[in-house]
Parts: sequence; C-alpha cells; structure tokens
Amino acid sequence: MDGGHDWSVVDPVPLYPFGHGLTWTSFEYGDLRADERAATDGAVTVSAVVRNTGERAGTEVAQLYLSDPVASVVRPARWLAGWARVRLEPGEAARVAFRVHADRTSFTGPDLRRIVEPGVIEVSVGRSSADLPLRGAFTLDGPVRELGPDRVLTVPVEVTPL
Repeated sequence: MDGGHDWSVVDPVPLYPFGHGLTWTSFEYGDLRADERAATDGAVTVSAVVRNTGERAGTEVAQLYLSDPVASVVRPARWLAGWARVRLEPGEAARVAFRVHADRTSFTGPDLRRIVEPGVIEVSVGRSSADLPLRGAFTLDGPVRELGPDRVLTVPVEVTPL
C-alpha cells in the first residue's frame, strides 16, 4: 500500500493533491527563470512559460512553491507562495512572473522571533502540489534579519502573453 503503515489499513494519501483540477485541454510548462541571488531584505523574480497544448481554450492555475531544505528549524517540505490564473486559447502561451520578497521565506526561529535566514531557497512551478515539472533555486545573501510589522508577504504576479 502506498503511503500506508504497518499498524493501519487506512491509506493516508489524499485522493487529490492540493491544487488539483480538471480541464478540457492540456497545458505544458517550460523555460523556468529565477534570479540567482537577493539580499535577505530583497526580492527575486521567478517566471515560467505556460502553453495551451490542447485543442480547446482553457484556464490553468500556475502555482509557485518554495522550500528551505537547510534552516535553523524544521520547515515544511514546501509551501505555496503564489499562483496565477492563466486563460489561454489553443496554441497560445504566456510567461507567468512571480515577484517573491525575501520576507515570504520567513519563519519563527529557535528564539521565537520571525526571521529571514540567508541560504538556498528551492522553487517549483506547476499545476498542483504533486505535479511540479519545473525546479530551480535562488540564494538569499546577508545577515539573519528579524521581521517587523512592515513585512511583505504578498507575491505579485504578472502574466505576459507571448
């Protein structure tokens, strides 16, 4: 049994992954671009091309996930950082660009302060938490930074037809 345990016959795997959706067409992801570096008080742009490869018009929800594999505390394996609805006719493509501020990688540190740490942040882009065909990374440089009430947790998205 996938994802099961020796002590239970109940499968803990969800029936559908987060972000799962059905459509009457198909989409392809490609050309991931991510800024290489940013300061712990800066921002990076992560973008990808979404293309309608089907025979009908459709809307895709492009999703950006982040992960911090080496942090001073245990972090989630990945978290949803941004998303965009992209309406495309057959054969059309668009570049979806997410502007991610370093504050979006913040967490509560060992001393219970909300902080941003320097290090490598992994990015994944795709159609659901289980279907992330594009992967990359960027590096946050600088000192550990404590966040205040002015922290930036929004991720603006720009969709540009190609």
